[in-house]
Amino acid sequence: MIALKPLLFDDADMAARLAAVSPAELDGLDFGVIGFDVETVVTAYNAFESKAAGLSPERVLGQPLFTVVAPCMNNFMVAQRFDDAVAQGEPLDATIDYVLTLRMRPVKVALRLLAQPGLAMRYVLVNRRG
Repeated sequence: MIALKPLLFDDADMAARLAAVSPAELDGLDFGVIGFDVETVVTAYNAFESKAAGLSPERVLGQPLFTVVAPCMNNFMVAQRFDDAVAQGEPLDATIDYVLTLRMRPVKVALRLLAQPGLAMRYVLVNRRG
């Protein structure tokens, strides 16, 4: 059996790679993963993000990302970029410095925004490491 290389926050072709991993593999990552569908409903939420954000999967899964789970991302820097990519039929792979503020003290993070035409899932990756 060949050991697979673990996914890293800045790996290439990450949206397609995330779409192919199991929930258990998502839980093994050392960064947050929030996956959502075309209606922005969260359908993937890994253990790292759950612990770091203090939100259980039961509270997050099935909820709209930008209005219920993370309204602090419902702005031109995050949510609008997904909308623009979809409207233009273009891929989105952008990493931005960001400050999370909801339900916690402000936390500086890097967010990686991922969307690919033809893939049903979109992702926000959250890197809390400096």
